[in-house]
Amino acid sequence: MKKIQLLLAFAFIFTLSGCSIYNFTGTGQIDAKTFQVNYFQNNADLVEPGIERDFTQRLQNLIQNQTNLSLTNTGGDLVYEGEIVEYRVTPMTATANQRASQNRLTISVMVRFTNKKKEADDFEKRFSFYYDYSGDGLPTGQIKSAALEEIFERITQDIFNESLAKW
Repeated sequence: MKKIQLLLAFAFIFTLSGCSIYNFTGTGQIDAKTFQVNYFQNNADLVEPGIERDFTQRLQNLIQNQTNLSLTNTGGDLVYEGEIVEYRVTPMTATANQRASQNRLTISVMVRFTNKKKEADDFEKRFSFYYDYSGDGLPTGQIKSAALEEIFERITQDIFNESLAKW
């Protein structure tokens, strides 16, 4: 029985190693060698200072960590640019005395992606996500940190999937 399991394991590994266009991030084969992420301006009606820098860095780090592309400041084969277009706090549910028992922080980012090697992949698209928190809290300190962490993780992964993974 162990010999069969060992044989199946080797067959599985051999099958994966023979497929050179597959990798575990799902990006397949990318013709590009470099990418650039231009600074995402914060053009939301409600401006939270510093989130544009944090978002730009999160997107750069995600692409660097999940691909073998080199980050460049100019002339990248892949170019990500855009702006933060929404930063909004909305009450979601109310208590009997008309106070919010739950609030939602929503952030939306407009992204323009340009692939200089394959123009058919270019897009301009809005990405958005939210974080719910207690109506007793304010979107500051630990609540803000947790919210930005979750929202930016989701938005940057969605951008990555749309531009490189094609999921």
